Amino acid sequence: MSIMVNLGGVIAANGNSQKKTFHNINKISMSHHVLIVDYKDPNAPSKLEVSLRSSGFALIKNHPISRELIGRTYEEWESFFNDKNKFNYLYDKKTQDGYFPFLTENAKNSSVKDLKEFYHYYPWGRLPSRLCESTITLYNDLVNLSSELLQWIESSCPAHIKKNFSVPLKSMISGSQSNLFRIIHYPPLGKNADKKALRAAPHEDINLITVLLAGSEPGLQAMDTNGKWHDISCDKNMLVVNSGDMLSMASNNYYPSTTHRVINPQKSKNVSRYSMPLFLHPKDSVVLNETYTARSYLDERLKEIGLK
Repeated sequence: MSIMVNLGGVIAANGNSQKKTFHNINKISMSHHVLIVDYKDPNAPSKLEVSLRSSGFALIKNHPISRELIGRTYEEWESFFNDKNKFNYLYDKKTQDGYFPFLTENAKNSSVKDLKEFYHYYPWGRLPSRLCESTITLYNDLVNLSSELLQWIESSCPAHIKKNFSVPLKSMISGSQSNLFRIIHYPPLGKNADKKALRAAPHEDINLITVLLAGSEPGLQAMDTNGKWHDISCDKNMLVVNSGDMLSMASNNYYPSTTHRVINPQKSKNVSRYSMPLFLHPKDSVVLNETYTARSYLDERLKEIGLK
């Protein structure tokens, strides 16, 4: 198997250890393994739930998203980021859609900007006409899949945890206009890049769950409970799924929002990296806990990362 997730080793969804193909890493307890879940497995819902509960991450193989569509969409966005016309789509601070130039975003509690540029697409937002067909199709497919995965989590979630949800997870996302498709370009590192900067500094995702299409290059890492970093490397036939702050809050911290980052490339592999995550968000009015609604928490976090 060409995939490797280094959170103390990978176990397949049947519990069998996979042969390690990466460098030696710091081992952590078995409870923190990331599962490789077969989408077609009848027991996939419970296995996804177990993986997210224990590590905050899971990998999905044999998923229904078209590989050809993914590849075509990546190629089209690569052309977009290499075109100066991208500045015609500069983002709107209020609506948060459009193009975010290089060095726009920083992680929470970090004063150093990430080494990336990206585009935010919402179903009601702007999109270059030449990118519409592939991007919209892929967005819709990812929203449908993400919604299904969220229902898997709820169907397998213990009853005493479900009681924490203000409404069922399925109801949280019904009619949501906040689901975000982010297309990211991490350019090759320049000679004058801030030595403290990373392509993406350590952070947790804001939303309920994230479904991430495999990046074009390695670099994604997740932190274990001992503060050690481990590579998450996914082949192009798999998806990475992770739980975010909102699911953690709604479940009273039962599902962890795991810290992750994207490290800088080695000098010998200093090339562009592309990535496309879908962030599944609840409706603005959904109550997450006694302190936050989905909208109040989102607004707070957007200010913290420099986007508002």
